Amino acid sequence: MTQEKGKVYLVGAGPGDVAYLTVKAYNLLAAAQVLIYDALVDAQLLQCVPPDCLKLDVGKRGGKPSTTQAEINKLLVKHCQQGKQVIRLKSGDPLIFGRCTSEIEALKASGCDFELVPGISSALAAPLLAGIPLTDPVLSRTFAVLTAHEPEVLDWEALSRLETLVILMGGQHLPEIVDQLVRHGRSHLTPIAIIRWAGTPRQQIWTAQLGNILEQTTELSISPAVIVIGEVVALRKYLQPENIYLDEIIKQEPGERHSQTEPESTPTPQPMLSNFPSSTLPLTGKTILVTRSVGQSSQFSDRLIALGATVIEMPTLEIGPPSSWEDLDDAIAHLSDFDWLIFTSTNGIDYFFERLIAQEKDTRALAGVKIAVVGEKTAHCLKQRSLQPDFIPPNFIADSLVENFPENLHGKKVLFPRVESGGREILVKELTLKGAKVIEVAAYQSCCPSGIPAEAKLALQNRKIDVITFASSKTVQFFSQLTEKIFSNNPDTSQFLEGVCIASIGPQTSKTCHFLFRRVDVEAQEYTLDGLTQALITWATNS
Repeated sequence: MTQEKGKVYLVGAGPGDVAYLTVKAYNLLAAAQVLIYDALVDAQLLQCVPPDCLKLDVGKRGGKPSTTQAEINKLLVKHCQQGKQVIRLKSGDPLIFGRCTSEIEALKASGCDFELVPGISSALAAPLLAGIPLTDPVLSRTFAVLTAHEPEVLDWEALSRLETLVILMGGQHLPEIVDQLVRHGRSHLTPIAIIRWAGTPRQQIWTAQLGNILEQTTELSISPAVIVIGEVVALRKYLQPENIYLDEIIKQEPGERHSQTEPESTPTPQPMLSNFPSSTLPLTGKTILVTRSVGQSSQFSDRLIALGATVIEMPTLEIGPPSSWEDLDDAIAHLSDFDWLIFTSTNGIDYFFERLIAQEKDTRALAGVKIAVVGEKTAHCLKQRSLQPDFIPPNFIADSLVENFPENLHGKKVLFPRVESGGREILVKELTLKGAKVIEVAAYQSCCPSGIPAEAKLALQNRKIDVITFASSKTVQFFSQLTEKIFSNNPDTSQFLEGVCIASIGPQTSKTCHFLFRRVDVEAQEYTLDGLTQALITWATNS
């Protein structure tokens, strides 16, 4: 059989946020077999590739071990010649300080097919997102883009005469940049802006003058940054949009409350995130490992990133069909026999309706059956199927369902589609004590993934994690199982978790944490992802 011909796409990732990725780049990532990416590529872009895509981090960061350019060239050629669709993902645009020439020469020399895909350069995006125009009919009729990676080779006399400068890779050389410009005639009153992590929720902006910018940024980490120097920086106060991002983070989209396997809680008032200005994001400097279900939305991670955190995701829970559909199919075939149908998670709803359709039925088969759900997200999931729940308990815990049930349960027949492994013994017991006949059927099963993503594994081994979040007891159990494989020589997980904050969504999850890890450091007061976010803010503010 003839081997399929490979191809390398040299793709610009834009300034960071996936929203600024081109449509073509997004579609290429979605079909990638091999992803070779730089250090400044935002982590959320790595979620755009298929689960089986080979991801290779070849990023170059100053002062840290780096993959050599020769090694990168060999990787591109190797995987292309294996017939793979290879994405070489570079921050910004691949031909603007992207070191593409060497890679293209290597590909051409080896007869490899390749294509260039443009991206939005941070040199253009960062000033725009900060509200700084690079051109102005009066203040700036020209601008220059330069890299200050090697400031000693630049013609500072010529550069100092230009109206506007956009400098990349200059964070570590800011004192040298200021000194050279002032020595070559630029006024110390010239406005300057430093834009760090442009185009991401972590974006920070400092504005000052050449004469005092060093005082404002001393002992601060300002890399990676785009530096804009010129009179146009002063226009920012007239042109910048209102920064409402933080005000919106905590506003909850319908159905976003967590109810993976054990929605837990009573809502309590919490401080709003808008109390924190963007320059002092409360989770800045914290690396958070988010344990979650495979394929689960990354909205929680996005919130933490927006608050300044570095987030590493670690899938610790796989949801799939039960070992047998027999019991659920039989229950669906006799739905008219039931008085109530209870759902405690969105998974139960999804798999129940999958089997309903498989039996060539629709929601009309539920006529006469009342539906109770636990949690707002579960309720929203049901409403998406054009069904209104007949009862939602006031608290986000399944066990409060019986206590607040709206009618006498004596003699009622209740169908409860649940996870195959069970876990709602108290709920079933209490319903039965109230006189109900409860039929439990397996609708889905949860199991432990086969491995740990390389990024999470390395971070755990090198003790780079500040916080680990758990949103269900199952994620705690499976995290423990997965990490035992890494630390097989020392199965006591309390050793490698020393100094790491363990954050739990609620009491049931905390109970499992105490059993396996002997402690919990942060527990949400409101047992939702919102509540867990707020608990982390409080912890970080007080630590």
